[in-house]
Amino acid sequence: MKCKKAFDARKLSHSDLELLRISAVKRVGNGEGPHAVARGLGINQRTIFRWLHAAHYHGMDALKAKAISGRPTKLTARQMTRIARIVRDKNPQQLKFEWALWTLEMIRAMIANEYNVRLSEVSVSRLMKRLGFTPQRPLYRAWQQDPVLVDKWRKRDYPKIAARAKREKALIFFADESGIRSDSHAGKTWAPKGKTPVIQATGARFGFNMLSAVNAKGHFRFMITRSRINGSIFLTFLKRLISGNKRKIILVVDGHPIHRAKMITNFVHENSNRIELVFLPPYAPELNPDELAWAHVKRKTSRVPVTTFKQMFSLALGTLRNLQGRPEIVASFFRAPSCAYAA
Repeated sequence: MKCKKAFDARKLSHSDLELLRISAVKRVGNGEGPHAVARGLGINQRTIFRWLHAAHYHGMDALKAKAISGRPTKLTARQMTRIARIVRDKNPQQLKFEWALWTLEMIRAMIANEYNVRLSEVSVSRLMKRLGFTPQRPLYRAWQQDPVLVDKWRKRDYPKIAARAKREKALIFFADESGIRSDSHAGKTWAPKGKTPVIQATGARFGFNMLSAVNAKGHFRFMITRSRINGSIFLTFLKRLISGNKRKIILVVDGHPIHRAKMITNFVHENSNRIELVFLPPYAPELNPDELAWAHVKRKTSRVPVTTFKQMFSLALGTLRNLQGRPEIVASFFRAPSCAYAA
């Protein structure tokens, strides 16, 4: 059986070669991987990365027969090839970072460490898109819920709670628990288009847990602990929440067992004039505006590379305090489509 004759671009005219370069770069920009395009055209993989390098730094005109001069490039085609391979095949922890996501800031730090080249986040974003990468969520969560109960909560249950709170001059807060870990998967990571990334866990990790409560007026209360959140921790949070507050608090929570622990039930019963717990429908976290608060905190903290617990704790604490001082941001969580019912 005869082997297929290798493609020889040298036999093409200048105009045809220009079209080949431009077509290849556009295909990568439209979602095809550089390696796949190179294989399809029968060209060396290093060649296509040289074309991507030229287009990234000098524009599509640089792919024409006559080279267009411009400012000196900061990265070579070979370096761009290796950057693409690192982001595609490795996670940040393999390069001594503690976070598990390839954020722009993380890629920027990696390039600085590997090549001593300083790029802005905008430049890194352009570079990754040129290399055929897009920001993607590595994990998806499917929630099993009863849509009838969710609809009933929005249209009947919560309006009754809100009306009663108004009569009793009580404040409604939504509370939730969350945690931040060095191998957190929250947010997006850069990966080749069309290929959902999978994050590998590591045994060497650190983190802490947090509790918070928000209300539609923009109030935000939080507590951080290194311990596992249990009934005792949640009880401490409730005591802090009502401390110094003259108005009764109606606290909306999910059905987690710690919220129904005997010590919590007893405390709420003994302080019924100051605190009351109300439970969301099962498997309906999107109804809780405090989920958006945690998404905000994790998004902010995951953008900065950290290597120690102290750095991560300081970053998270600063983010939480900043959010506490920005009631307009907290109030905006209640305007999200899934939470607008509680605004």
